[in-house]
Amino acid sequence: MGLVAADGIGPLTYAKSFSFGIGGAESNVAVGVARLGGQATWLGRVGPDATGALIAERLTASGVRALAITDEAFTGLMVRHKRSAQFAQVDYHRAGSAGSRLSPADVPSAELTSAGVVHVTGITPALSETARAAVFQSVETARAAGVPVSVDVNYRSKLWSRFDAAPVLRDLVSRADVVFASPEEAELFVDTDDLLGALAKLGPSEVVVKDGARGCRALIDGERHELPVLPVTVVDPVGAGDAFVAGYLADRLAGAAPAARLTTAIAAGAFAVTVPGDCEGAPTRADLTALTGDDVHR
Repeated sequence: MGLVAADGIGPLTYAKSFSFGIGGAESNVAVGVARLGGQATWLGRVGPDATGALIAERLTASGVRALAITDEAFTGLMVRHKRSAQFAQVDYHRAGSAGSRLSPADVPSAELTSAGVVHVTGITPALSETARAAVFQSVETARAAGVPVSVDVNYRSKLWSRFDAAPVLRDLVSRADVVFASPEEAELFVDTDDLLGALAKLGPSEVVVKDGARGCRALIDGERHELPVLPVTVVDPVGAGDAFVAGYLADRLAGAAPAARLTTAIAAGAFAVTVPGDCEGAPTRADLTALTGDDVHR
């Protein structure tokens, strides 16, 4: 999506200036993986407009291989403002957009079967029936080829209701090898005090619960892990979850052990909140070393 962000803090009514860039969970993760030395390909539909061109250009400049399909519809847009230092409000303009017109035919099987991991989120299935079909077909194609599937639940209440989202997200998670969720997202479709165990029972062998300022909990191949956050000064909390996922997946692709993946994920998420923007400040390995004072990629 294109991202219109109000500068400063306070009600949108009183914003005096705005910045324009790109946003979206999947693109944020792709940029994050590339910055950490991994190879990432992003696929999606964009409009024949300046915003669509900007998305392709920014992704490419960040080291991401962008497979941007030009559609006759407009590129989706997100408008964000910080109502307070800790609370960001987002409005979506995506109905009828190019992204909502994504379909199974748009996704080449060869791209999926040759990947190290196929990563999707719970956002795309909310955009339209065809976009939902594209996600599920991509997941099934990857699974059939033995390619690991990663799912970030990423529930967005402004795109669909809890009632509509819960069964779809549960189905998507049940087809994943790796799943990321916040406690609130997990509770949409599992009802238990042991969120890790309940999510693992759906099928994923790697379950990671992102819990904001409380750090993360994980159940990976039967082993439980728990890591606290790194103490940093928060400038902008937006994008922290995507940076976390990028850190985990980048290390997974590099063959790192589970504990190292989670350490990198925590450091990447911590770095993300120290700079403004969705993905513009995605950290490099050198950034993470400077942040922690140690090499987080052992």
